[in-house]
Amino acid sequence: MKTVDLAIGIGGAAGQGIATPGDILARIFVRRGLHVNAYNAYQSIIRGGHIFLTLRTSDAPVLSHGDRLDVLMPLNQDTMNRHLRLMGAGSTVLFNSDTIKPADAAAGVQLCPFSVKQLAPGLRGDLVQNTIALAAILRLIKVEFEILEEILTLQFKRKGAAAVAENVGVARAGYDYAETHFRPFPFSLPDTGKPLAFFEGNQALAMGGAAAGVRFYCAYPMSPSSGVLHWMARHGRQLGIMVRQVEDEIGVINMAIGAAHTGCRAMCATSGGGFALMSEALGSAAMMEIPVVCINVQRAGPATGVPTKTEQGDLWQVLGAGQGDYPRIIVAPTNITDCFKIVPRLFNLVDRFQCPGIILSDLLLSEGRSSADPAEFDFNVPIERGEVIGLNGDGPPANGYKRYLITDSGVSPRALPGTPGYAHVVATDEHDEDGVLISDEFTDPHKRQAIHEKRMRKMDGLLPLLETPALHGPDDAQVTLLGWGSTEGVIWEAMQQLADAGITANNLQIKWLVPLHGEEIVSILSRCAKVLIVENNYSGQFARYLRSETGFAADGHIRKYDGEPFMPHHIVDGVRAILAGSTKLYVPVHEIQV
Repeated sequence: MKTVDLAIGIGGAAGQGIATPGDILARIFVRRGLHVNAYNAYQSIIRGGHIFLTLRTSDAPVLSHGDRLDVLMPLNQDTMNRHLRLMGAGSTVLFNSDTIKPADAAAGVQLCPFSVKQLAPGLRGDLVQNTIALAAILRLIKVEFEILEEILTLQFKRKGAAAVAENVGVARAGYDYAETHFRPFPFSLPDTGKPLAFFEGNQALAMGGAAAGVRFYCAYPMSPSSGVLHWMARHGRQLGIMVRQVEDEIGVINMAIGAAHTGCRAMCATSGGGFALMSEALGSAAMMEIPVVCINVQRAGPATGVPTKTEQGDLWQVLGAGQGDYPRIIVAPTNITDCFKIVPRLFNLVDRFQCPGIILSDLLLSEGRSSADPAEFDFNVPIERGEVIGLNGDGPPANGYKRYLITDSGVSPRALPGTPGYAHVVATDEHDEDGVLISDEFTDPHKRQAIHEKRMRKMDGLLPLLETPALHGPDDAQVTLLGWGSTEGVIWEAMQQLADAGITANNLQIKWLVPLHGEEIVSILSRCAKVLIVENNYSGQFARYLRSETGFAADGHIRKYDGEPFMPHHIVDGVRAILAGSTKLYVPVHEIQV
């Protein structure tokens, strides 16, 4: 049972220091053992534009950034104009009355103006109003000032005692002013005593790579995947990981494949535009049977698209990456903890089956931040390298080493380059068991068919090793919400809202996309009363994929493709509309410009 569910919105222009108060609040909440979910809507410009950070905290797990705001902290007039009309009764708006003027607010909204000129005379800059507003928020939710003072001291101590004193003094002025002039919230922020971690999905992916034993990471910076590169660059030397920023994505994937060929675990990350450049090389990794992991953090496309907005629009891109048929593993993590856990799991699979693996994340998941139980992040995971031979000094078989030996499993024993007695040819042309190329002149259709079938047999052995999706929620629900990847949390919260409205719903969330548990999925869905597919793209890419693989067609669809993620009420409204028979396709649009 929740005792608190608090959502704070901080908005302004790029360069106004929005991240700092958000980070401080998150740190305070997590220190108290409270769960946190943060989503930052921003534009692809360095200064100006509109940025809006939503930070939501509760003593229960926070599944999404939610539907409402309890506190609005506008740092400029534009933010006030955009968001004040959405504030409801019981909410609070804190703003610098020297520069920001509110329009009419709804009944029950507490407007809390403060004057920077009066509270901090002689001081200028955006950070002053941020500090005052931050301190006022903490007073309204009854957080002791000493906690903020400690954090500000740590944050500014490198600038000297004078800077610490100045910032603590400004904060004290805001804290005391709020105490005497503003009405506090009717609750105190609890302290559960449970230690929690707080980080973004890209950091979790990078840490998952470190846990998996990655020793080579390369990338070309491309939002929203750059956070993986940032973490690797910051920690790579300490962890023994070689990190390289490469000139383009073609160089990235080929460099990663080259490192993986030597036996090194190698990983790279990009977004859809960069992934397009990697497609041919991913096919070559499959042809040469080299295990490598590539992360695609989806953003709104096509082309450059909207670089700082989210979408689930690259599913068909990764399904068709590279010409021809070849074995690959595609997985879409469902939450930030999953981002960490899936990387070692995927590396063990690609090593065992000697094929490329693709992680399909998106901006919401990779740049979103969430609290998590530190116990969930185990760096001592099992490392399974598959069938690597020749390392114990034994020589090759008497009839010579066949790198691409045709086997029932489709997996050929792998020898690393340089292993004495195990020399072999590796190239991107089709080949026979020995690695000898099958050229146009000497093409043998029987050999081509046999080696092609060998590679594709890997998928038959792979599928039983993957966890079968399972229903979350009551078995006899009126509605089944089918989703994939990052929509899990917001679907679960929508289910709670539907239950409150007397509509029972459950969820089937798909994580392993290739190979797909088609028969098991259809078996589950055939027992469901009404199936609605929820996805963050225009064309219903997963709905089309599921139908192409199984023939299953859903009863309705809820899709969003305006660049912003689903909010719980978008899904609730869609379920209501479809159940009422007014539509089979519900497309919400974000109510505010963010």
